[in-house]
Amino acid sequence: MRNCMKIKGMGMRNYFLMGCFCLLLPACMGGEARQEEQAADTLADTQWLQGVWLDDNTESPVFKIKGDSIYYASQINAPLKYDLKNDTLTIYGVETVHYPLERCQEQALQFRTPVGDMVSLHKSDNDSAFVALSVTGPEKKEVISKDLAVMYQGKRYRGYVYINPTSIKVVRPSLTEEGLTMDNVYYDNVIHICVYQGKQRLYAKDITRQMFSSVVPDDYLKMSILSDMDFIGVDAEGYHYLATLCIPDGASCYNVELTIDRDDQLSFSSADVE
Repeated sequence: MRNCMKIKGMGMRNYFLMGCFCLLLPACMGGEARQEEQAADTLADTQWLQGVWLDDNTESPVFKIKGDSIYYASQINAPLKYDLKNDTLTIYGVETVHYPLERCQEQALQFRTPVGDMVSLHKSDNDSAFVALSVTGPEKKEVISKDLAVMYQGKRYRGYVYINPTSIKVVRPSLTEEGLTMDNVYYDNVIHICVYQGKQRLYAKDITRQMFSSVVPDDYLKMSILSDMDFIGVDAEGYHYLATLCIPDGASCYNVELTIDRDDQLSFSSADVE
């Protein structure tokens, strides 16, 4: 049944018809004032969607709609914008995905994923079921420090690594168990490296993920985390570190060698995938 009409009573019937279809009305006014009016109208027309929606089969919370955003039942995803028009639920994230509606009622939603799977939801009577699963900020992590001492030509060198957590977001598109698109949010690191000979500091620099753009493909780099670094030695070419960049929850990582030459110039070797 591809409609949003099955509501008792003509008044409620018309109200929810507007909630599903009136967003198709063309704009008759231009400018910022009209945009603000449309945003207010959209929120009013979809007021019945506000709340927590549960899977019909498992009774587990799938998402919560609050205002103009959808929040999924996970601690690592970002809220996404949505709209409901043209008999379609559209969710806007890193990717824009359209879900054709089969049914929308005050207490029931049914739509298909892009691969054709049916998703059937009903509204929860208790929004508190979703509180423990709401989106949180970055975890408080301590700085990780590592060091290694090596000998070269009778001199002792020590290389240090300090992995500093940040609030820099890295967004990776993913799917829920129901096949809905979501954007998982992770947090990047900035890694400080320095080399000493005795008490003399020979080199120090903050290393960021963006610095690897010459050796790591852009599509991989933008969804990866600068996750680790090790000091690996000194030779005639200079000081050497090995960095690891990984896509969170992914199956592969890039290992990239950093070399600091005698003129303190930093270079990156070709990337290898683990």
